[in-house]
Amino acid sequence: MTNFNYDEVKYGFDREAVVNRMQKQMSDFRYTHCLRVEEVSRGLAAEYGADVEKAGLAGLLHDYAKERSDQEFIDEIKSKHLDPDLLNYNNAIWHGIVGAEIIKDELNIADEDVLNAIRRHTVGSTNMTQVDKCVFVADFIEPQRDFPGIDEARKYAEKSLDSAVTYELKHSIEHLVDNNREIYPATFDSYNYWISKGEL
Repeated sequence: MTNFNYDEVKYGFDREAVVNRMQKQMSDFRYTHCLRVEEVSRGLAAEYGADVEKAGLAGLLHDYAKERSDQEFIDEIKSKHLDPDLLNYNNAIWHGIVGAEIIKDELNIADEDVLNAIRRHTVGSTNMTQVDKCVFVADFIEPQRDFPGIDEARKYAEKSLDSAVTYELKHSIEHLVDNNREIYPATFDSYNYWISKGEL
């Protein structure tokens, strides 16, 4: 994988040190996924005029907390006085919204554009920035992803970020419904907003 360098003055971020930390604390599957999402996020950002460094950094860190225990997320929700409704959900939601708080504390990442992209990569948002969209889409289409609909998802990403975001939200909701899974309310808000833009 390419060894991207980030502006340490701007972000206070030593990529090599963080990547080494990630490699030690994550499964190999999750670690390599994060590296691929970083690369795809940067590529999408370059193509669609987003901040390449912010998109790459958020892509690298988007799943930083995904393999933490449920109890750690629960403790974080309570100690940070986050929306108590989060306690009714699980890691699929927590690792983005709550994970951003863990990243902020452990890695001293203070850039809200980066943190918001991490928060929003699980359920989207009605006011996603270009950086948010790059990470959201990159997580879905990175090269090792293989599921029914992936080819279509990649075609939408070639068309526009907005159409790719819309397709991903639709696909994710269909998947959750088909598997009898609860759906976090913000996911519906995101879907309703993006589908109304007529990008599909």
